[in-house]
Amino acid sequence: MALILIKNFMGAKENSNQLSAVDFFCGAGGITCGFREAGITVWGGVLILMMAKNWSIKEVALIVGDYFDMLIKELSGQSYNKSEHRRNLQNILNNRSEGSIEFKHQNISAVLIELGLPYISGYKPRSNYQHLLKAAVEDYLAANAELEETINQLLSEDIKPPESDNFLNSKVEVPEFTLSVNEPSTSNRYQAKRNYYREELRNRKLGLLGEEFVISYEKQKLITLGKESLADKVEHISQTKGDSAGFDVLSFNKDGNEQFIEVKTTQMGKESPFYFTRNELGVSQQKNDKYNLYRVFNFKKQPKFYQLKGALDESCESVSTQYMGWPK
Repeated sequence: MALILIKNFMGAKENSNQLSAVDFFCGAGGITCGFREAGITVWGGVLILMMAKNWSIKEVALIVGDYFDMLIKELSGQSYNKSEHRRNLQNILNNRSEGSIEFKHQNISAVLIELGLPYISGYKPRSNYQHLLKAAVEDYLAANAELEETINQLLSEDIKPPESDNFLNSKVEVPEFTLSVNEPSTSNRYQAKRNYYREELRNRKLGLLGEEFVISYEKQKLITLGKESLADKVEHISQTKGDSAGFDVLSFNKDGNEQFIEVKTTQMGKESPFYFTRNELGVSQQKNDKYNLYRVFNFKKQPKFYQLKGALDESCESVSTQYMGWPK
């Protein structure tokens, strides 16, 4: 276990204090520090960073099992306490900090998104994970074949419109995160039966309810701005003109300028990736600053959305996932 000493740590006290490694990041003397999984102790003004060992197979297996226990509870609407889960894990892991455990949970979220599976919305995905972790997730899924069927049943339950009629507090900031999208796995450990993010694209009921949610938001927003006449002109384009229009809702800003809105809805968390078509990309480039993508998430529990403005190839990261071919 390596020791790194940084003298005269600002704010350090004579007594020993445990700090959270997950919040610590520095750059000094040409050395970059990012000790996400370090144990940090302050002794008499000297910051001591205890670099943690890589997670063992046993540790990874334990935290993966714990993650899926929480995931099933979340998808089924059961209450659970993330902090309690972290504390319980500390008792059986090799002196891992709560910050280290939370970071590993976030790594698992990234693995599940890569596999096309739902994740715990409170654990923002972080992609810089050990290969051992992905293998452990795949092994767990392969050994618990009934788990994916349980997930499918929970996500297939009847979807209802949101009960609240106050839509103005639904908009949130665009999330900041990075996903590494890899080539499809050739591992024999586990092959997902379905990609839930792709399947949601074909869920017409979910899509329709998401569009109606956005229409309610747009109308309420315009009425609040004193633009009742514009609110009356908001149009559900995907219903009146079809999907070929390349956007779902026609709305207006406070100045009366048209706004073209494409709606992407998921039952899953804010960081869930979404799919868009070549036609939608082309329309977004044509409409440009008048084009908006509204990403509606957590639809089953408490729908929120964030807004991406402008051409899709400029407002979001994208990767080709499908090709069309013909004989040479």
